[in-house]
Amino acid sequence: MSKSQQQYDHIRLLAKNNQWTPQKSQELDKILDSLGSVSPTRKTLVTTYQHIWGYFKKKCTDEELHQYLKLLDELQPDNDSLGPFLVQLTAKYQIDYLQKSRLIIELNEREGQSISKN
Repeated sequence: MSKSQQQYDHIRLLAKNNQWTPQKSQELDKILDSLGSVSPTRKTLVTTYQHIWGYFKKKCTDEELHQYLKLLDELQPDNDSLGPFLVQLTAKYQIDYLQKSRLIIELNEREGQSISKN
């Protein structure tokens, strides 16, 4: 999602109805390989991070909300402080789905942060 909404939608169609086949697996691998060299844009990052934020909006503190809004406003693909902030919230609030998501795992690896369960 952070690199291409169109490809994300294509992956969602592949996974629809949970009927996975070897052909679908190959197609998914091709999509993921093609996205490896694609850089996210501000628009795709905003969409992705807003989606992730939805998991925190009812749990977060007022301070976290203000920090999120500030980082969202400042967000640029080459200056991304919002991703690491969302990794921290994922660890704090132990959102299992997000902890297993490719984006959070990649951000975690890039930043060297730990999102393991305490």
